[in-house]
Amino acid sequence: MSTDIYKLLLSISEGLDLENLMGLKFLSLDHIPLKNQEEIQDPKDFFKKLQEKRLIKEDDLFFLKELLFRVNRIDLLTEKLNSNKEEMERELQIPNRAKVSPYRQLLYRISEEITREEGDSVRFLLQKALPKKKLQDNAAILKLFIEMEKIGIMNETQLTELKSILQEIRPDLAQKINTYELKKQVPNELITSLESPVQSLTITKGHIHQEVSCLKTCALVGPGEPGAKEGMSGPKLSDPYRMDNNPHGYCVILNNSDFKNPEETRRGTDKDAAALKQVFEWLQFETVEYQNLEAKQIYEQIQKYSSMDHSNMDCFICCLLSHGDKGKVHGTDWNSVSIKDLVSCFTGSKCPSLAGKPKLFFIQACQGKTGQKSVLVDEDYFQELEKDAFPLPSIPDWSDILIGMATVEDFECYRYSEKGSAYIQSVCKEIEALCPQ
Repeated sequence: MSTDIYKLLLSISEGLDLENLMGLKFLSLDHIPLKNQEEIQDPKDFFKKLQEKRLIKEDDLFFLKELLFRVNRIDLLTEKLNSNKEEMERELQIPNRAKVSPYRQLLYRISEEITREEGDSVRFLLQKALPKKKLQDNAAILKLFIEMEKIGIMNETQLTELKSILQEIRPDLAQKINTYELKKQVPNELITSLESPVQSLTITKGHIHQEVSCLKTCALVGPGEPGAKEGMSGPKLSDPYRMDNNPHGYCVILNNSDFKNPEETRRGTDKDAAALKQVFEWLQFETVEYQNLEAKQIYEQIQKYSSMDHSNMDCFICCLLSHGDKGKVHGTDWNSVSIKDLVSCFTGSKCPSLAGKPKLFFIQACQGKTGQKSVLVDEDYFQELEKDAFPLPSIPDWSDILIGMATVEDFECYRYSEKGSAYIQSVCKEIEALCPQ
């Protein structure tokens, strides 16, 4: 290696503190065993190990970039390695590009979110499992995780003990483990679905037209909550859904871009997926994206989400980005699955833990092969709704479902290859503007 690479590594090492080093070492455990890490107390020695394992090469610094990205040292990533957060996010979307396992990523994110007081609670609950000398007051959470791995009560397929502990002190972090476990059951792709006779939403030229049936108002973010924009205090909602949990629920994004026929590639769909992820993470949803599922896989994964326990959730959101035809969406194998069949997985009878809670489905997929001609229209007109009968002590099986479609039956919908689709981009823009109210 040339002198330049050593100068670069020296410069980076000088910018790292002991906490950063601990994180880098933990994230590298799948590549550098613990026994080879225990004596490392200096970033320079850590970089030597990476070089020995050929994880740092003069012509390939990606693993180093990924590690700095994972420990949120974007300053070093930018100043020393001529990269940035956005570039790394794009790179890490490439299948098999990431070298840090999802398991290590999960544990590191959990360790970052646990407060000092919560760390004390974790140590207290681990008293029966770990020796007292391993439970010192200053023992870092990552060190506790390593001790749990050493004695065999935690690994990438066994997280029951940790999930049980977190369920007591941080249910939102326990939910992250649920998400990880669900992803392990599926190929690294996408899950989602849509349509119902209950609710439809159409956006044309950036405007939302909504046909209301049995959805109440969703107060996803209230004034003073994270994500609420300063100074926005819209009118009080009548009979709103409760939005008390964090996260509020799952937002599942199924993003089919690469089909078996290369001519059917959906360029620009990643822009839509990124916009959806950004807005629903902002709204405190556990956002999960899967890519390029075949039709059978789409249905199987929707069923898995339907069978989960959503008792500690307020809502469920599904976003499906794919090709489609009348009443159907296509998998990457060009086989199709019925939108109605997908949405029916979340009726009150099939998913009781979501009964009475909003289920929102947004679909960017053609519903036919005909192009729509333009027509000049006046402002939207909404008629008042009237009840036809006295309310019964129950709710309709298909209630609390909203279906948002990019087009209507028999017609095509469109997407910019550079900017994404007008429908999804408009949905995200409107949600971001109006939800804080």
